[in-house]
Amino acid sequence: MLVKVFGSAVFGVEATTITVEVNIDKGIGYHLVGLPDNAIKESSYRIAAALKNNGYNLPGKKITINMAPADLRKEGSAYDLTLAIGILAASDQIKSDEVNKYIIMGELSLDGSLQPIKGALPIAIKAKEEGFKGFFLPMQNVKEAAIVAGLDVYGIENVLQVIDFFEGKGTLEPTTIDTRAEFYKDLDFPEFDFSDVKGQESIKRCMEIAAAGGHNIILIGPPGAGKTMLAKRLPSILPPMTLREALETTKIHSVAGKLKEAGLMNQRPFRSPHHTISNVALVGGGSYPQPGEISMAHNGVLFLDELPEFKRDVLEVMRQPLEDREVTISRAKFTVTYPSSFMLVASMNPSPSGFFNDPDAPQTSSPHEMQRYMSKISGPLLDRIDIHIEVTPVPFEKLSDDRKAEASVDIRKRVTAAREFQSLRFAEMENVHYNAQMNTKLIREYCALDDPSKQLLKTAMERLNLSARAYDRILKVARTIADLEASPKVESMHISEAIQYRSLDRDGWLG
Repeated sequence: MLVKVFGSAVFGVEATTITVEVNIDKGIGYHLVGLPDNAIKESSYRIAAALKNNGYNLPGKKITINMAPADLRKEGSAYDLTLAIGILAASDQIKSDEVNKYIIMGELSLDGSLQPIKGALPIAIKAKEEGFKGFFLPMQNVKEAAIVAGLDVYGIENVLQVIDFFEGKGTLEPTTIDTRAEFYKDLDFPEFDFSDVKGQESIKRCMEIAAAGGHNIILIGPPGAGKTMLAKRLPSILPPMTLREALETTKIHSVAGKLKEAGLMNQRPFRSPHHTISNVALVGGGSYPQPGEISMAHNGVLFLDELPEFKRDVLEVMRQPLEDREVTISRAKFTVTYPSSFMLVASMNPSPSGFFNDPDAPQTSSPHEMQRYMSKISGPLLDRIDIHIEVTPVPFEKLSDDRKAEASVDIRKRVTAAREFQSLRFAEMENVHYNAQMNTKLIREYCALDDPSKQLLKTAMERLNLSARAYDRILKVARTIADLEASPKVESMHISEAIQYRSLDRDGWLG
């Protein structure tokens, strides 16, 4: 008897429906075709044990299973439940009338319980698009899949629950989630808050500007100055995620198998990889591609602590994703694309010893060591970082001050208002959403200067020996400062403040 059941495969952040044809005939043997990997080939042992331990068995006949499309590589153990239900239906151990109306996914343990799968959300979205009635999957993944309205999503703990459902027994009910309620839950209660930070008012101002214009930023300062503490709080002042952004971000984390039990992500992600990270772990890849850290930070913040400690080739692979806001991974037979629109926040000590320019600590690094330390960061990467700011240690008087600092929610209101100006400004442009994304043509159009502002910028560039690449960066940051103050024009005071945020461009910064 031939039976068709359906599973799904995830490529990039999109799912593809897999048709599993199970045919049982006279003879012996278990034949699985359709480009399955080793984990799927081993499924027969898990399926046999799981069925036997729950009162069912593999039929003693010839079992032929085809996974279509046959030219698409199938991977992972998530097809165990699909195959098990197909075998039971084809061998008349359960009714087969309804099994082809559902997507069925899950890894079986030997006792019949289910282990979680990756990519439940994109699978659920695809199932709804293709008109399936429902989706059976492990209970651990049910919240993320139930985000999709109009699809019956069943969380399963044991294979018997699925068997009883198709036999018309049991009381299995679909899981329902109010997506909007889930989205707005804890939206204004970030894990970290700027009110925790004592002092550092000028750095907070700089972070506010970076958040308002989507500018990449690098913090330079000695150990203990608060660089990491400040960076961790940046997501809390970014504009709240839209529902579309939340779904995009949740899909990526679902595919990576890193989604928490909450289901829908409503807080912007913050990723902080260790400096020993490899190219593949950072941008994504592998023989079966998975999203890397830059995609996991999509719609959020990627924090690279101690930037010069990262291998130079690892930093170089970020250059293209920073420009394109997506990363494409090509293999011989397929290509996958992951979104990677993130804010880059980097931090570094000013020297190998960590205390260059600190009047209270000795400078032990030689000029040669300083030059070698800084040379690990390439010019093209620095060219993509709009704001450079020096962070100094907080004095005791500030640390012992009991007054509460400004909360993130108040800073976020100003940032959101500035972003709204930018949304209107770039409404007709497909790939430009905030000031940091402006090209040279847009800078000339929206950052026009009057004569006093031009003279100020000219004087600053001559006296500070600022590089040519600093010019456009200063104008973009000045435009953001103007937006924060609801000013339609870039004034000289905006230029004056923006000039302060180009520390690494100053000739002679290293002494």
